[in-house]
Amino acid sequence: MSTIFENQKKQVAEYHESLLNRPNYCIPSSNGIIQRCENPVITKDHIPLHWRYDFNPQTNPFFLERIGFNSTMNAGALYWKERYLLFIRVEGTDRKSFFAIAESKNGLDNFRFWDRPISVPDTDPDETNIYDIRLTVHEDGWVYGVFCSEKLDPNAAPGDLSSALASAGIIRSKDLIQWERLPNLRASSQQRNVVLHPEFIDGKYALYTRPQDDFILAKSGGGIGWTLIDDIANATIQEEKIVNFRHYHTIKEVKNGEGPPPIKTTKGWLHLAHGVRKTAAGLRYVLYLYLTALQDPSLLIAEPGGYLLAPQKDERIGDVSNVLFSNGWIAKDDGTVYIYYASSDTRMHVAISDIDRLLDYCLHTPKDDFRSLESVKKINQLIDKNHAYLAKMI
Repeated sequence: MSTIFENQKKQVAEYHESLLNRPNYCIPSSNGIIQRCENPVITKDHIPLHWRYDFNPQTNPFFLERIGFNSTMNAGALYWKERYLLFIRVEGTDRKSFFAIAESKNGLDNFRFWDRPISVPDTDPDETNIYDIRLTVHEDGWVYGVFCSEKLDPNAAPGDLSSALASAGIIRSKDLIQWERLPNLRASSQQRNVVLHPEFIDGKYALYTRPQDDFILAKSGGGIGWTLIDDIANATIQEEKIVNFRHYHTIKEVKNGEGPPPIKTTKGWLHLAHGVRKTAAGLRYVLYLYLTALQDPSLLIAEPGGYLLAPQKDERIGDVSNVLFSNGWIAKDDGTVYIYYASSDTRMHVAISDIDRLLDYCLHTPKDDFRSLESVKKINQLIDKNHAYLAKMI
């Protein structure tokens, strides 16, 4: 066995193990709402070595990486058997994505991938790519994964190899090992960012949708939609209404989409979503919250103006820069909320908050009134309130 092989293997293995064992720490928050953590929780360097390298010195004498990976992002999340599980979107250097589970004991660090990626059953020979899975533990007893199923647009002009069609793929399992593939959601529009609500509504399955008539842009799609489905095994959108609208000159003027399934609280259903606007540097993705009614999850009851999280510092740099995206969070019994988000389509992070703080933020932060003058009025109202309070304290 060559010295070159052994030295390279040792160097790679030591770095990999040090990365997996690296502790993570919460960073003090200036806004009191949410705490970011110092390090990403998953990067492409966390991917198991036996997925990347041929360990046979006869066939890989220089211990070169045989299968390369580009990014680890947009993970669904579950708390399962006292472990924090992330269903990572892993993207290879060939641009193909797949799902792989990484687990941690504390949800902050030491995430390790399971031995093999998930093998999603193949039901369509034209399906090229799958990604951005949302996981729902449904009251019917199944764990569902709803994800984007992408293929080339058959009506694309000759030579156009970038026009695509998006639909919602659906899988389900009871042990997270064996997965059953159900037919894709049938809809009259392209559908990405589809999320299954965790409870029956009037005896039906409920889906948050995002109708769009273009693969990238929502165009005529008005925002985050809502539909009721009779049979999840043959899901078809019959009627669809918008529950969270897009607006001009806001964080979600271009499009918005539901993140993970909403969290049930005493005040209503707490939602995390992404909003997209145009800038001179391209599209900018941020994360925001809204609240819907407990008895009617399609009824919006509160939405703070602006974003909860936006790309900052190193988060702004990556494969597709200036992007935050989340499709996974975990709410613990003690109220702690772990928000897992990807930055710039490259790496996974975690931010920490709790139900009470997020509800307080959602219910008492001023809404967006869509005009600069209104924004100034709100600031002055807060100034006046603080002056009055401080005057009483003197």
